Amino acid sequence: MDDARRAAEQFVNCERQFHLGALPTEQSHPKTRGLAETIARDTRAGIRMLQTVDEDVTTAARRVFASDEFRRLAESLKTALNRGGRICFSGCGATGRLSILLESAARTAGAGDAVCSIMTGGDYALVRSVEFFEDYMTFGRQQAFEAKLGRGDVLVAITEGGETSSVIGTAWQALEAGAEVFFASNNPSDVLAAHVERSRRVIEEPRIVKLDLSSGPMAIAGSTRMQATTSELLVIGAALEMALGGAEDYAERFSSLLRDLGRAPAVDAMARWVEREESVYRSKNAMTYFGNELLLDIFTDTTERAPTFSLPPFRKCDDTRSPRPMAFVKNPLCSTPETWRRMLGREPRCLTWDTTQYQKMGAAEHIWRNPPVLNRAELFKFLVGNEDDPSRYSSAGDCAAKVVTSREGAALDEAFAAASARFPSRAVLSVGPSCEVSCELPASPIRLWEHLAIKLVLNTISTATAARMGRVVSNWMAYVETSNKKLIDRGTRLVAELAGLDYAEACYELHKSRAQLAQTPVVAGERLSPVAVTLERLRKSG
Repeated sequence: MDDARRAAEQFVNCERQFHLGALPTEQSHPKTRGLAETIARDTRAGIRMLQTVDEDVTTAARRVFASDEFRRLAESLKTALNRGGRICFSGCGATGRLSILLESAARTAGAGDAVCSIMTGGDYALVRSVEFFEDYMTFGRQQAFEAKLGRGDVLVAITEGGETSSVIGTAWQALEAGAEVFFASNNPSDVLAAHVERSRRVIEEPRIVKLDLSSGPMAIAGSTRMQATTSELLVIGAALEMALGGAEDYAERFSSLLRDLGRAPAVDAMARWVEREESVYRSKNAMTYFGNELLLDIFTDTTERAPTFSLPPFRKCDDTRSPRPMAFVKNPLCSTPETWRRMLGREPRCLTWDTTQYQKMGAAEHIWRNPPVLNRAELFKFLVGNEDDPSRYSSAGDCAAKVVTSREGAALDEAFAAASARFPSRAVLSVGPSCEVSCELPASPIRLWEHLAIKLVLNTISTATAARMGRVVSNWMAYVETSNKKLIDRGTRLVAELAGLDYAEACYELHKSRAQLAQTPVVAGERLSPVAVTLERLRKSG
């Protein structure tokens, strides 16, 4: 039996807790079926199709805001702040970046060290999720232990699917240390409990308060960086604002924001931007996004494009072999170390675990024999500050793009003008009243409406661009990476759906491609997706 068949059978027979097709967040949304074909014909029609799913968030939010669990969350966060306790948000991947964003926003609002966050893999994972870390509950436990949570503190564990092992680990560790624990998920509790054992244990634990944020499938099947994380930002951000003194009808205000973004001028502006990006990328050129006050929001969307659509990830300054990223971010106002401090509102928190620590946590041999280097020095190699980087403007069609809201100060304009002078082309994406993408952005304690608006706009643009570039089939991520067990399952289901195979055979075909690509050098900077390679091979052979 070959290695691919053996690995596939192992996954099919022994990893059933990672077979997640029954979860709504992993399913195909009926509103966006045929998205790729629609957007190829009409960019504006495709954007409107994507936006229809954002409306599901409003319905779910109204239900959650009226619940006892939400009231308890808001009260607990306020009590912790008033009594000298700490608030900690934990997450992985998109929810890890959200957790850091919530911490940073709270610090900007004056909360200081009273608010912290846990990102699976540490702050380094802001740039690039660390392969297979999310599969280990022990890793989450260790990070929560190092955060020194205890009595009087509140942990809000955020997991889109409700099944992420590392995030569940943070919940158990905090609970055992005496902290109050909330568990936010975008799948119904009864579905999770029926299909995922590790989730069932959390759901049945009466000391953990569950927040059911479920709104149905995502606009792109499994792309929880979209509606799932939007609902989490809205709901948990609202609770945080209320703890800091904010008060308004958050569901109605969110609905108003969606109406603004759905108006023809806003859709037209996003469509023009999508077509600009598509033109840049198809010509093998690159976009560099510049920002300041909302750089973390821009950073989040940009870095998440790599695993979602198999685009080249951010590259370190001493890396001369990896392909140039199609998209990157920079702050033209300050150096890389200072940019990280400004984005985070503190010094970066990075992991420095060694072989012994990984062995204690039960890590696989390939991890403890070659521990990933995730420290601060490595993080600073991603030159996101104002250092000159000729690689970003080395091609004739490279573009410098400034992304701002109407509240951004004039200092960014001057710094951007200087930093972008060497770029062949420049563009500005502005969001807010009387801006290119026009919408109302009321002031609030953590600038929640600016964060939500930038997220919605950039999610729409990046997804629509990938769809026009052929990296989406119908409403499935045909180029998704398979860097952990959840993504292997998602890739298997995608192959099964689009190639007409049963789950076991699709898993085998996917593992054949994974084995093939592991032995294939990257050619001309092109990162190949095992899913896309599998579908193309099956199409040709069929």
